[in-house]
Amino acid sequence: MHIHILGICGTFMGGLAVLARNAGHTVTGCDAGVYPPMSTQLEAQGIKLIEGWGVEQLDLKPDLFVVGNVVTRGNPLMEEILNRGLPYTSGPQWLGEHVLNGKWVLAVAGTHGKTTTTSMLTWLLEDAGMNPGFLIGGVPLNFGVSARLTDSSFFVIEADEYDTAFFDKRSKFVHYRPRTAILNNLEFDHADIFPDLAAIETQFHHLVRTVPGIGRIVSNGREDALERVLTRGCWSEVERFGVDGGWQALPAEDGVAVDERFAVYHGGERVGVVDWQVQGEHNRMNAIAAIAAARHIGVPPAQAAKSLSTFRNVKRRMEVRGSVDGVTVYDDFAHHPTAIQTTIAGLRTRVGRGENGKRTRILAVLEPRSNTMKLGVMKAQLPSSLADADLVFGYGAPAGKDALGWNLAEALAPMSGKAQAFSDIDALVKAIVAAAQPGDHVLVMSNGGFGGVHQKLLDALSARPAEQARGVA
Repeated sequence: MHIHILGICGTFMGGLAVLARNAGHTVTGCDAGVYPPMSTQLEAQGIKLIEGWGVEQLDLKPDLFVVGNVVTRGNPLMEEILNRGLPYTSGPQWLGEHVLNGKWVLAVAGTHGKTTTTSMLTWLLEDAGMNPGFLIGGVPLNFGVSARLTDSSFFVIEADEYDTAFFDKRSKFVHYRPRTAILNNLEFDHADIFPDLAAIETQFHHLVRTVPGIGRIVSNGREDALERVLTRGCWSEVERFGVDGGWQALPAEDGVAVDERFAVYHGGERVGVVDWQVQGEHNRMNAIAAIAAARHIGVPPAQAAKSLSTFRNVKRRMEVRGSVDGVTVYDDFAHHPTAIQTTIAGLRTRVGRGENGKRTRILAVLEPRSNTMKLGVMKAQLPSSLADADLVFGYGAPAGKDALGWNLAEALAPMSGKAQAFSDIDALVKAIVAAAQPGDHVLVMSNGGFGGVHQKLLDALSARPAEQARGVA
């Protein structure tokens, strides 16, 4: 089959393209802005990419058009597909029918941590010799690719609640029909498609309805929203994590930091110990959720806990991009206030305090560019989510699709003198470099490319005078 994918450079659709290619299909695709890293990954797979939405793409005569949710009515290529009555479907539906059908699907849903938890779970199965297929909304460093098709019975997928397509407004995950489902957390997000939290809870209950009676739901017991979802009706076994009696991450022994070593408990019984380099309470929650889900298909918790010692996280999750004269620059995907807060907390745990009790500084650099953030729905939460940073540098694009519809400087005003807002990336870089001192950690957070600000910072830090690099006034 020849499929032509509209919106191929998104993380989900790009991963789907790789799976289709692995399955032996001829795959082509188009997007507005064909750029790395997805374009590089796709071209390495022999997938032809076309820039834009030109109707001449119909001359390829594919058997089926697979439509990503970036495509809307008015898109010239989509309009011509509709006018000619050509066959089309959504990415999630194609995936469910052609890849996931007949597999034991392990799906990871939640507002935050989906990519990391999916990567953890995939690695636990891989290290156990199960050779799982997977589709992840990021690039797990243990694998180097975001998607893989194998002959295994098991397939791990990041289960997104975002809508499926312009013609199917259900969440993507209703197409996956998992036998094992992780419900990691649930907060309000995607304000461009959901009016409130209750609407998202309804979509999560649609997912719960698709889990069979012989299936298992692994749910965060600390989340009231998830408890409301399950109270609506549940027909599968449920295991909770993060609460007494369920799966817990607790200190392994006295005197050892829980971030470096923690014990895994299930039903009050110690079942494994994790030694690793991944910091933060949120990542411990991700870990015990993954261990619980892996147990459902036969991976012993002790073995899964041991496997996490070799888990290498995901690109753009606290990824060190470089260090110049003692200033370290990180890249992270965080864009929702809760994710921002937990990311800063994780870095604070990692860097601790400096010599002689002097606080190690974190310089937070934020681009609020998700659809929810651009609408300003959560702007009031930004000051509290950034509170543990020592200095804050915010960037709002002045025009174009990433422009904010609200005043970033006003939103950061409650942080007094420790926050600044910019609409020019060069000015932003100049201010950060002027403020950075040896020993500082510059945490860049955005769900986009952020104008290549990471490398611009490293280049500017390398070029600054030696006196400034040494922190000499």
